[in-house]
Amino acid sequence: MEIWRIDVEKQTLSRELVPDSWMRLGGRALLAQIMVDEVPPTCLPLGPDNKLIFAPGLLVGHMLSSCDRISIGGKSPLTGGIKESNAGGRTGFQLTNLGIKALIIEGKPQGDGSWLIHLSSAGVRFEKAGDLSGLGVYETASRLLNLFGKQVAISLIGPGGEMELRSAGIQNIDKDGVPSRIAARGGLGAVLHSKGAKAIIIDASGGSKPPLVDEKAFRAAQKVYNKALLGHPQTHTYADYGTAAMASMCNAYGGLPTRNFSTGQFEKVDQLSGEHMRQLLLERGGESETTHACMNGCVIRCSNVFGGKDGKAIVSPLEYETIGLMGSNLGIGNLDDIAKLNWEANDLGLDTIELGAALGVAAEAGLMEFGDGKRALELVDEIRAGTLLGNILGNGAEATGRELGIERVPTVKGQAMSAYDPRAIKGTGVTYATSPQGADHTAGLTIRADVDHTDPKGQAELSRDAQIKMAGYDTLGACLFSGFGYAVSTSSISDLLNARYGWDVDEEILRELGRVALKLEREFNRGAGFTAADDRIPKWMTEESLSPSNAIFDVPEEDLDSLFNW
Repeated sequence: MEIWRIDVEKQTLSRELVPDSWMRLGGRALLAQIMVDEVPPTCLPLGPDNKLIFAPGLLVGHMLSSCDRISIGGKSPLTGGIKESNAGGRTGFQLTNLGIKALIIEGKPQGDGSWLIHLSSAGVRFEKAGDLSGLGVYETASRLLNLFGKQVAISLIGPGGEMELRSAGIQNIDKDGVPSRIAARGGLGAVLHSKGAKAIIIDASGGSKPPLVDEKAFRAAQKVYNKALLGHPQTHTYADYGTAAMASMCNAYGGLPTRNFSTGQFEKVDQLSGEHMRQLLLERGGESETTHACMNGCVIRCSNVFGGKDGKAIVSPLEYETIGLMGSNLGIGNLDDIAKLNWEANDLGLDTIELGAALGVAAEAGLMEFGDGKRALELVDEIRAGTLLGNILGNGAEATGRELGIERVPTVKGQAMSAYDPRAIKGTGVTYATSPQGADHTAGLTIRADVDHTDPKGQAELSRDAQIKMAGYDTLGACLFSGFGYAVSTSSISDLLNARYGWDVDEEILRELGRVALKLEREFNRGAGFTAADDRIPKWMTEESLSPSNAIFDVPEEDLDSLFNW
């Protein structure tokens, strides 16, 4: 494996040996190590000193179920700190099949214009984006697949990224060629555009899968892991209902963001539930799919294809986070309206969490009525048109609140909260507050824990454990749901790593990797100027109670400040 380093100013590629200190890292931890080693923490996120890093996880490259994810990151223009956002699709797999341990994009191009960066076993070449500039993600991906072949992987941005909006993500095509897998959070799409790129095309047709030191042992460990994963009841729940299953669960806990996080339950939640979606898609048929894999080899298949009344696909996938932020958070109780909003956000290349939260703040300011899906689409059209209001909304919830004079803005470190209200799900609230990533459920979700989620006691410990494990999974390149298998077969991770690399690690390796990633991320953020004051939930959430539980966020500050004292 090598480090591939692209200088976008000179349009050159250098291929380097992996430094010893990077050798046993991958994904999120490798990304953090590169950031600490090479990126000045006080640099401008869209300036020449920031770097955009693509780092496949340690287990990526062999179609191990749920374990071919890509970590993409740099300094975030949204939070001002380190950002790792990961996604499924083809990107991680094809990078490893080109022998790439990490792809580092650095510098800043001279002059205007947008480029396509093509990677293959022959190296790199730059091509002018031409008339692809300004196009939406769906049309761009279709043209690129026709141009470069259906087998390639593509990471690309939409008009939101080209406008360098702070909610812009980087889309990755899935196994079917749909640009549906977005590294959404933190404004990384703006960073890719600052490097002069519209898209990165990865063609691994001349490559090969990463070597296995002991293939027999690897396949044996893979078999044990797959059996544990397939035997777990949650695997089947997510195959049937997808992440939308969380809508009813979160509503039952009184933690479903509703009307700009003003209440924790939504009267139309039954129309947004996973059960309702499944039944609706089965009735509609056609291109609708109730279960769908974003990566080849995944046995969970928690994704979906949401078809309209005519059975034609509207968007894939329609996930819980989008349902929460663009549905109940906006008072919208119709999955078709949410799916249309989802498609528009995807085509613009924007994070549906950040955009949904911004629209909720806009509704609070009177720019739309809660429940008005038509008006929500009109506001999204403002972004596509590049109007002043569109730019405000596209720069995220905090920017929207600041410009419209709204205090009730659900953000931490400048990033919008996911679809779990921290007053009702307090362990996740601790994660929002303390994670180096900003408010992000994927950094340490606690809703599945068997605890009283409104009791502040023990929530810091719960969050700490979840954050360490999730940073570990992100370092492996493993989906959160792979934990269903690894939790049952606790030696699978160490067995797989030992067989792949010839290491001698034990069952503590997941936590060790997680702690390394978090330590490095916090080191970078401290250099960028972050302090304990940044590890806080918004003040209004510590004072304004949430119905129906009447809970506030009251985890003691000393618990937040001592969370990383392991």
